[in-house]
Order: sequence, then C-alpha cells, then structure tokens
Amino acid sequence: MKILLSTLNAKFIHSSLALRYLRSYAKPSFPDLEIAEYTINDVTLNIVSDIYKRRPDIVAFSCYIWNIRETIDVISNLKKVRPDLPVILGGPEVSYDADYWMKQHPEFDVIVLGEGEQTFLELMQAYEEARRTGQPPRLKDVAGIVYREGEHIRFSAPRGQIEDLDSIPSPYAEDLDELNNRVVYFEASRGCPFKCQYCLSSIEDGVRYFSLDRVKADLLRLIRHGVKTIKFVDRTFNINKKYALEIFQFLIDNHNGTVFQFEITADILRADVLDFLIENAPPGIFRFEIGVQSTNDETNRLVQRIQRFDRLSQTVTKIKNSGKIDQHLDLIAGLPEEDYASFRKTFNDVFALRPEELQLGFLKMLRGTGVRARAANHGYVYMDQAPYEILGNNVLSFEDMQRIKRAEDILEKYWNAHRMDHTLEWLVSRTFATPFDFFQEFGDFWEEQGWSRIGHQLEDLFLRLRQFLEQRGTEEMEHILSLMKFDYLRNQKHRPRKLWWEDVLDKSELQGLYQSVADKRHQLREDFARHTASEKEYFKHTLPAYVSFDLEKWERGGELIPGAFVLVVYYPYQEGQSNSYTVVKQEEMLARTQK
Repeated sequence: MKILLSTLNAKFIHSSLALRYLRSYAKPSFPDLEIAEYTINDVTLNIVSDIYKRRPDIVAFSCYIWNIRETIDVISNLKKVRPDLPVILGGPEVSYDADYWMKQHPEFDVIVLGEGEQTFLELMQAYEEARRTGQPPRLKDVAGIVYREGEHIRFSAPRGQIEDLDSIPSPYAEDLDELNNRVVYFEASRGCPFKCQYCLSSIEDGVRYFSLDRVKADLLRLIRHGVKTIKFVDRTFNINKKYALEIFQFLIDNHNGTVFQFEITADILRADVLDFLIENAPPGIFRFEIGVQSTNDETNRLVQRIQRFDRLSQTVTKIKNSGKIDQHLDLIAGLPEEDYASFRKTFNDVFALRPEELQLGFLKMLRGTGVRARAANHGYVYMDQAPYEILGNNVLSFEDMQRIKRAEDILEKYWNAHRMDHTLEWLVSRTFATPFDFFQEFGDFWEEQGWSRIGHQLEDLFLRLRQFLEQRGTEEMEHILSLMKFDYLRNQKHRPRKLWWEDVLDKSELQGLYQSVADKRHQLREDFARHTASEKEYFKHTLPAYVSFDLEKWERGGELIPGAFVLVVYYPYQEGQSNSYTVVKQEEMLARTQK
C-alpha cells in the first residue's frame, strides 16, 4: 500500500516535523511510504499534478492555520481526478472542530485528532486489512479519529497521550539530505505547564519528555550532517532546570556552528542557569524567543497568563548585556481589555529592553482555545476563515487595529531588519515622545504617501525616512542625516556604488582627505592602515561622507561633539572581515587640500 504524507509549508526553507514523526512511526510496517512537502505559494494545480503522478493509495495532509485554505483547494481538486483516493487530515487546525470540517468538506474522509503517531499507524493497518479482505475499513476500531459511515459522521473512542515518548522512533534517523538548506524543527518535550487562553498548548495537561540520551543522539546526528539552524518547538524549554542545563551544555560542547533557537519563559529562568549561559555560551549559537504578549496585569489575568514583567526585564537585560544570545520578544495586539493606549504602553515597556527583534503579532482566535470560546464576553469580531485574526473588540476598534498594523510594518522594515540602528536609537530616545510614537507616526505617513502599495529598495528606506522627518519639521536633522549616512555605509559589505545623498566631496577635497587619513595611519586598523599607504588602494577601498559631529566619539562613549567632520569608511573586500572607519575634521582636510 503506497502512502503519501504531505503538507504545505509557509516557505521552502521550512520543514515539517509532524510528517517525519508519522513516517518514522509507520514506515517499519509500511515501507512504501513517502513524504511530499510543498509550500502555500506553489500553484494548486502543480501540487495536484505531482500527487497524482505519485499514484498513492492513501494521502494524508498536516493542517495548520497558515496552510488550511490552500490545502482545501488541493484536496478539492485532487478528489475530482481521484475520487476513490482516501484523504486523511491531521494537525491543530482540524483537531478541535472536526465535526465542522467534516460537514463542510465531504471530500475529507478521516480526521486524526491530536497526537497522531499511534492513531495514524492503526488507521493505515485498518485500510490495509480492508484491501486484503475486500471489506470496508473498520474505522470504528481506530481510537482518536472522526470518520464517515455512509451519510453519518462518527467519532471513535478517544485516545490517550503517548506516555513513553522514546517509543516514537526518531524522525531524523534517515533521509537527512532532504533537510539540506532548511530550518529543522526539534522537540525535546511535549506539552506546556501554563494555561494561556489564546494558545492551543493550554489544552494539554502536563509536560512529557524524551530521554536525554535520545535527544542528544538526534541532535548530534543533525549537527554532524551540517544542519545550520535547529528550532526547538518546546513551549517552555526552561521549565525543567536540570534537563535544560544538560542540553545547553551538550550543545555548547558539540554545536559545530549550528544555531539553536528556544522558546524561553524569561521570568522563571533561574539565576544560576542564566549565569551559566552568560559565562559559557559561544556568541551567536543560541537564540531565545520570549513571549511577553502584554504588560497589562488585568489582560494577563483574563487570559490566565502568569508573568512577572520585572523579573522578565532583568533577565532580558542581563542576556542582552552579555552580547552572546540574540533575543526575539513577542507581543500580541488585541488581547482582552487591552485598548490602544494600553497597548502603546505595553509596546514601550518591552521596547525599552531593546530586543534584537520585537515581533508584533495580532490575536488569532484559534479553534479550541479559551479566548475563542469566550469571544462574546469581550465583543470580539474576527475572520471566519483561517487565520481567524481579530478585526476588533469592545475596547479596540478596527481602525485602531489598522493603525497598529502600520506601526508594525515600520517596526519590521526598520528595527527588526537592523538597517539603521544608530539612527533609530537617536529617534526613539531623543526625537519622539516614545518609541511607539515614532513607529506609529512614520507608519501613518507611509500609508498617506501610498508607499505600502509599491516596492522599495534599500536606498528608498533612507530617502523615505528623511522625507518623513523633514516634512514634520524634525529638529537636529543634520545630526540625524549624519547617523543615517553612518548606518548606510557601515552596513554595506562592499563599497557602495550608489549614494542617496547629494553633498559628496569633490576631487581636491578627496585628495586632501586622503592625506589627512594617511597622517593618522598609526590609529587605524592594521589592514586599513596598510591600504592607506597606497593612494590607489585607499581610493579603491574607502568611501567618505560629510557628517555634523564626531561619530567615533559618539559611538565609543556617547559624547556629542558637533562640528564639521568627514566620515571615512574602509571596506576590506575579504569574506568574513568587517569594515572599519575613521573620522577627520574638515579643517584638517581643507588644510591638506590647500597644501
């Protein structure tokens, strides 16, 4: 019996952990089982054609909010050309309203509820027996499914959780080449100890763990294969201190350049674990995703979220000061009783921590969650179809939501992309009343200009920020423009050919500047100084710009010394080598020009 396991990932670089679990569990009994991964951006007919050419006897799809619409289109068309093909669905999007899905979509034959490994294997065995005997499959004997019996929709007996997770064969025991250049998802445990009412993990009871030996063996296999990024999907990785510490130590000892991302609950991260990481973690190997969601105490109470923001802030600050671990902090707009003003405060509270990335998401009323069950209590209006994003509630209007979305767009383009960190730090700390006000005002301006409907290149981001700041009459624009030039030039890997400003140096000024830089060779980085010794090499590897204060002293000590200066950025053109810079007073340059 040929079985095809399939899903539509959000991006090509993603990989499906669920399919690999099902394959590892069922393939010993069904050797003719294969995986076919597509993306939500693939053409529906191309997916249908590929599945059709594979000639499966059974096809099963893993379903989530990000792929359910496209998956339904695929199944609907597949059934038209293969009406006899049994189609099985599983995954969080169909597990919690299975009766609804079966009634709405007669092309669905079976839905697997919840944890799927044992259920899927038994389901395949039922179909195999039916093929052998020529009788309909005895689906009622398979626990944990919803199925059709003539015109009726039936629920079989419920199935308990798998207690011994090590009984599930490793999803990464074979075919590792299929993971090349992909993000690999990994779990060391299942379940979550918390009951946040907007999250599907709140439905499960308790936390179950794979053995440390099993986890280490799987990780080592992936690391040795050369996997670049492994994302742990454990909902609260650090809930078990001893367990987490041992895995951290193992990865520190064996990482081989692989990057690991964890979902961390920062306010319960123990001090000794934090100290251990700060002291021992190699820079850039670990990345923490920390859900804050809201700093409104009443909102957190309503969604049963237990959080000490003061402790979380201390942890995040200490990690950031170590410079070893990047942090991705999450917010959710639209939680119960958090109005626009409250969300503005939440944003500013969290932005004050200056995370490397701040994810601003919008509440989605997931099937099976408590917040969806009690939607009427807070006047929620939301999309009927996936992703079920809210359109407003009793304290946050649709207009408010759209304004926050405009702020989120600027946050992504400017802060999270790290294209002009020095400039943004100046703006959010010196120019605007609060960080949120900068992102909101710029987002509103961006929409008014119609820029959301057209594309942009890197230079456009600088030009549009300058236009916004100039039109609002921003003070100290000469300093802001200097920082923008600094960010633009320092973030380039190679000497840029295109500049977005007009005040460039003429030939005689460039010659005088070269002499001034050559005079201070002893202060420059070794490779910069070496290229400065040759006029030809110097001009090939550097690019200057007028600036209004001494950026070198500003960056090193925060001292603002206004004046006429020239920034000179050096580009080594060597892989893995960063650029360097120096600052020269214009009067020194002009003196050398006159000579």
